[in-house]
Amino acid sequence: MFHPDNRSKSDRHNATYAAFEIAHTVVDFLAALCFVLGSAMFFSDAWETAALWMFLIGSLLFACKPTLRLIRELRLAKLGDWDDITDKHDS
Repeated sequence: MFHPDNRSKSDRHNATYAAFEIAHTVVDFLAALCFVLGSAMFFSDAWETAALWMFLIGSLLFACKPTLRLIRELRLAKLGDWDDITDKHDS
């Protein structure tokens, strides 16, 4: 797992990797947007509660990033040949 060669073993590997990279980038962008908006909202006392929510949502989105990477690697491993994976670790 987490080996760069895993992403290009087949067309299905490439497609899976690309889909997860897009999801990771979208989550990254949304998290950053939440933090920028939350920061701007703190300039007004009336928006303070909304700003706190934006920071919480942004933090949760950032927490999704390693989860996406782990799921991606598990899916890539599932697409691979388990015999090849175990043989490499037994050597």
